[in-house]
Amino acid sequence: MTPVDTTEATRLRMSRQRSRDTGTELALRRALHALGLRYRLHRRPLPAIRREADVIFTPARVAIFIDGCFWHGCPTHATWPKRNADFWRAKIEKNRTRDRDTDAKLTAAGWAVVRVWEHEDPAAAATRIHHLVTQRRLRT
Repeated sequence: MTPVDTTEATRLRMSRQRSRDTGTELALRRALHALGLRYRLHRRPLPAIRREADVIFTPARVAIFIDGCFWHGCPTHATWPKRNADFWRAKIEKNRTRDRDTDAKLTAAGWAVVRVWEHEDPAAAATRIHHLVTQRRLRT
């Protein structure tokens, strides 16, 4: 990507964005744990693909990705910056393309993929995941 003219305030704000252990991720993990589920964190479901799931249930082959509304272009809450609009649109669209590619590759390898938006209720998302993991464990 080409260098982008950003303000110091923007650079500072973006550098402070967490990629792991976000509030949304911690809330979902607490809800999953409360439902009795045990999981692994930040692992590659398929070693050949350089993409990590936020939460993974290896025996059930379920990969959970927690997507931020801004970074992954949430259809409900995404905002498109006015400053450097072309740069941000290209970056977010690239993230969306990579997400679809990841989903397709994991599904083809027999994994179930769950995407949880940061605005979703953690308890509701955990219940949905619990049902899927339980169902897939019964099949094995």
